[in-house]
Amino acid sequence: MIKHIVMWKFKEGTEAQQEEFFSGLLGLQGQIPELKYAEIRKSAKKDAEYDACLISDFETLEDVQTYKVDPRHVKVSSLCKSIRTARASIDYEF
Repeated sequence: MIKHIVMWKFKEGTEAQQEEFFSGLLGLQGQIPELKYAEIRKSAKKDAEYDACLISDFETLEDVQTYKVDPRHVKVSSLCKSIRTARASIDYEF
């Protein structure tokens, strides 16, 4: 199993778009078969280096890649790209 974690820092004043992005991202669960589990968590600190993170599970690294290029994910991801200032990610086996 692969744990795929992505963290984002967002532009100020984009809270409504962030919620739209989070909703769209979580909506992919059950739509993209490779995505086995997903949750989003927001930072408890206002001045954190990152504002939110996605924690998701996949069977293989290949499944992560399939998810990343799926048109449904690409569409949701495009909103994020327009409102974020930073992104970091990690994939690890568990």
